[in-house]
Amino acid sequence: MTTSSFSPFPDSSSAALNRRAAMLGALGLLALPATRADAAGTAKKAPQPQQQPHAAVWPHASLVPGGVARLSLGPAAVRPTAFTGDVPLLVLGDTIEWTALVGIPLAATPGDASITVRTEGRPERQIAYTIAPKQYREQRLTVAPRTVDLSPEDQSRYERERDHQATVIATLTDMRPDTALQMRVPVPGRRSSSFGLRRVFNGQSRNPHSGMDIAAGTGTPVLAPLPGKVIDTGEYFFNGGTVWVDHGGGLLTMYCHLSRIDVKVGDALKTGERLAAVGATGRVTGPHLHWSVMLNRAMVDPALFIAA
Repeated sequence: MTTSSFSPFPDSSSAALNRRAAMLGALGLLALPATRADAAGTAKKAPQPQQQPHAAVWPHASLVPGGVARLSLGPAAVRPTAFTGDVPLLVLGDTIEWTALVGIPLAATPGDASITVRTEGRPERQIAYTIAPKQYREQRLTVAPRTVDLSPEDQSRYERERDHQATVIATLTDMRPDTALQMRVPVPGRRSSSFGLRRVFNGQSRNPHSGMDIAAGTGTPVLAPLPGKVIDTGEYFFNGGTVWVDHGGGLLTMYCHLSRIDVKVGDALKTGERLAAVGATGRVTGPHLHWSVMLNRAMVDPALFIAA
């Protein structure tokens, strides 16, 4: 099995895990929204969406860490705005019913959470939902020692790349409210169920795996799953050859371990247009595509956006 090791901010020690979690919380990547009173004095509980893996709607609802909550905002003449903490959420729909899509971080604590909703001409309100627990499996891998125990030079490089990618992750552009979000799989091949796996590299625990690995040979074309704009390309220490694509509304996709990059920053892509080729660069055990989907700065399971 070929696997990747991506997390936007990989750990280099157990102690670093706690420090980095605190740092990410400050960036808004791990923080859960605090429940505040609405005009009536309590958070309004939204009906919990049914988790129906075959429902003809994308992304599917999955109210677990690494999943997506679909919260009804009701009717309004103008599209409402919604936030988790201070991070804007993607709101789609029409005047009959608007829906907020909430990416739930893998580090989210199960239990009550809420979003803030602002609608023109109405008081600000809170909509509450419940995150259910999910136990992800553990995976133990053996990789090059230098990619686990970083030298001072590699640690410095990683920190520069981490800071740069934090700015990429914060990208927010508009998305049409009627946009369809069913994605096509970027490469053919066996899709692993690796999202959320708790990774142990050379006996040392690291952040959970935050994407989908797809088995494919070096040079296999990687195609855009939705229309979007290229916002970053580069060769990174852990991720190898990497491309980030912005689809609007805080929905981003990332492609790692590439052997070739065929696009540049600013390029507009159509669904199915080639952007790169599969490779085995960065921290890997063999050639494959690592594909991540990010929603409101939270890595979520790509399987929620594709047909089974």
